[in-house]
Amino acid sequence: MNPLESLRLSWRSIRGHKLRSALTTLGIVIGIAAVIAFVTLGASLQAGIIGDISPDDRRNVYGWAADPDIEGGPLAGAQPVFTPDDLESVAAQPDVAAAYGYATIQTQAISNGNETVAQGNGLIATGPSYIRESRLAEGRQFERGEREAVVNPAAANQFEENVTLGDELTVTILGGERTTLEVVGITDTSEGQSPFEGFESSPRIYVPTDPYYAAQAAGLGIGGGSGGENETGTGDENGTGIGDARFLAIIIEADSAAQSDIDAARESASAYLESDRSDASELLGDDLEVTFRTSTELLQQLQDVLALLRNFIVGIAAISLLVGSIGIANIMLVSVTERTREIGIMKAVGAQNRDVLGLFLTEAVILGVIGAILGTGLGLLGGYLGAQYIDLPLVYPLEYVALAVGVGILVGILAGLYPAWRAARTDPIDALRYE
Repeated sequence: MNPLESLRLSWRSIRGHKLRSALTTLGIVIGIAAVIAFVTLGASLQAGIIGDISPDDRRNVYGWAADPDIEGGPLAGAQPVFTPDDLESVAAQPDVAAAYGYATIQTQAISNGNETVAQGNGLIATGPSYIRESRLAEGRQFERGEREAVVNPAAANQFEENVTLGDELTVTILGGERTTLEVVGITDTSEGQSPFEGFESSPRIYVPTDPYYAAQAAGLGIGGGSGGENETGTGDENGTGIGDARFLAIIIEADSAAQSDIDAARESASAYLESDRSDASELLGDDLEVTFRTSTELLQQLQDVLALLRNFIVGIAAISLLVGSIGIANIMLVSVTERTREIGIMKAVGAQNRDVLGLFLTEAVILGVIGAILGTGLGLLGGYLGAQYIDLPLVYPLEYVALAVGVGILVGILAGLYPAWRAARTDPIDALRYE
């Protein structure tokens, strides 16, 4: 019996039991679709996150002080230990291009004219270069010492009348104190600008640490207060500056994104902050340790989690594929029993054992291939819809698509081997007597 004849007879048998064949392949369809859909979403998520790291941000190094035994992402267990003097000294290191603090200021509300919206966070005090010029859709960076701010589109559009350049916003800080700021820039995205914020979209307003961090630092008892000096060494017009305010985090910029420059900047900053010359060393002691990480290193933790989740999903899908293979084996055994008399007739007219073996093995492989093709199509569609819903760049892992078809064929072969072997071993005399 030639292969085409085996294929024709196998397809006729499958078509003769459409519902049974469909239910048989369902386990394979679900397993392969789950693998492809979730691997596609994982690859798209990784591409979206890595794409958020701009070339300029790749030379930034993010630092914080925390108990080294605490596990978690950026700022997990971080304590405010860095003073303005520390920032100036780190910035003066030969391998460091810039250094500035980072702090989230707790607020109650933001007002634009007569309209007020509640906002408990999203006011971020940092250095001017934290917002890259390439990330600005309109305007410019804020300037240190000025009552200026850069907002993202989510913050600008949360009012009935959208915030534009030159508008003045009133911020009610936690505790009731009010301060004003002039909008001088609007970013091109509502996603976070660094790993410290995360990359989800939410309203954010970026302001200079001087003068906006002073009131918050004083209220929290971590520095600041009346009559202090700001980072430039002069008090602001209200007689308050950030003085001895301590920052939760520090951001340093290397001369370039080259790994050698990044490592040199990190080593210089660590050496100073951990020495007796720094103010931070007074609070570090044995319980706290300064940690410096780049965006790529911080995101690697997330990628490791995504890889773990992907493997977990693949494991679940493998169970589904196992169930599907058992279904194929079961239905093929039933088919052998139902077609015992047909097998006897085939052998009586000259069919060899290998012909019968090939016939039933072909049928099992066809079921596996159909399940793989349908599962691949469903998985690709699911990955596409998921990426569109989450607003991620679509990345198809083509190697998994090829693997899916291969797995479908392999499952069909393995599941059909024993039933096909059993059919080939059927005695033709007994088969012709079978009722």
